[in-house]
Amino acid sequence: MPVTERDLFVVGTGIAGMSAAVYAAKRGLSVCQAGSTGEIVFSSGLFDVMGVHPVAEKKLWENPWEAMAAVAADMPDHPYAHVTREEVEKAYGELFDFLSEFGLEYRMVKDANSKVVTPIGTEKTTWAVPATMWAGVEAFKNNTPALLIDFEGLREFSAKQVATTLGDKWSNLKTMRIEFPDSASMKPILTGIMAQAMELKETREKLYSLIKPHLDGVEAVGVPAILGLYTPGEILEEMEKELGVKVFELPTLPASVPGMRLKSLFEGRISTLGVDLKLQHKVFSITPLNDGRYEVTFGVQAPTEKVVAKGVVLATGRFLGGGLFADRHHIVETVMNLPVSQPADREEWHRTDLLDPRGHKVSSAGVEVDSSFRPVDENGEVVHERVYAVGSLLAHQDWMRMKCGTGIAVASSLRAVEAFVAQQ
Repeated sequence: MPVTERDLFVVGTGIAGMSAAVYAAKRGLSVCQAGSTGEIVFSSGLFDVMGVHPVAEKKLWENPWEAMAAVAADMPDHPYAHVTREEVEKAYGELFDFLSEFGLEYRMVKDANSKVVTPIGTEKTTWAVPATMWAGVEAFKNNTPALLIDFEGLREFSAKQVATTLGDKWSNLKTMRIEFPDSASMKPILTGIMAQAMELKETREKLYSLIKPHLDGVEAVGVPAILGLYTPGEILEEMEKELGVKVFELPTLPASVPGMRLKSLFEGRISTLGVDLKLQHKVFSITPLNDGRYEVTFGVQAPTEKVVAKGVVLATGRFLGGGLFADRHHIVETVMNLPVSQPADREEWHRTDLLDPRGHKVSSAGVEVDSSFRPVDENGEVVHERVYAVGSLLAHQDWMRMKCGTGIAVASSLRAVEAFVAQQ
């Protein structure tokens, strides 16, 4: 089995893993990364800091940084208690610089959360929004006269449902259904296929001609997220020029085009930083060596490669990502069998009411860490000197209900990488 030496091995290729690899490579470290980017496809493309706290009260915060500070004060074991606002901003800044370099731009109000209309017409509180969605954020906020378009045969998005659910919240929103150009050959009609078609100038011109007759009194046009997979910024600019109004995308149900864009960009571009990316590879073992390094074996179906690394970042996610596994009695960490913070009895994992506003205790299970995001045992002792756990693998956070998943992912990844660099 061939053996390669690296400074850092990153396990996982979701947002946390990709961010960790970017941060490490930008700091001159040699990085090997293994995993599957399947989870990124399920991303809405929206990047949170903090939206809801306390969860039981469903309190929405306008200022994400005030929410983050409140969480750190109220929940001293929460991952945000280990980082500062400045570190979260720095982490996002470095990630956005990387995405922007390859054409994926983000917009936000620095000190405020924004409201994004969802594909079912509800409101999603978030912080950073793809630039292709930003005009929709502003149009919704200002009740701008707008036309929301959906397409014949597209089952995952209904403009009429969005408008009906929003009601008076966007009273100046009207809807229209049209046939997507050349959709007769699309079986089935899916946003990913439509986005690929939108990369063609001919398809876009046909779409513009269908929309132009319906723009009287309209200041903005919205469509489901279909403005290309690879050049959404260029397509947005062209479409606004052709129609003479602001244009925006709305998120769609997963797997979504914004998630596909992130997946495509990370997979195709992270190697430009020198990261040795092993897609669709599983890590089978990580063994501490006597010299303080770690031997990592990995492969597609069986161990076929070996890396000896000075440090390891575990960004393996929770149950969906495979970082945690639950049997009939316990929740276990799957790669290094690290200690997992969890309710003492399985009967405590879930509350009696499925929709209990407090959430379920199992949602906060995970790996406990120190301030450098190194896993610790039940006594608070560091388990491995240069192993770091980041992202949704971490304990004491319910990222789905709290709306803080990507913020935790990027902030913990940056802190872990910088802690590793400081140890060298």
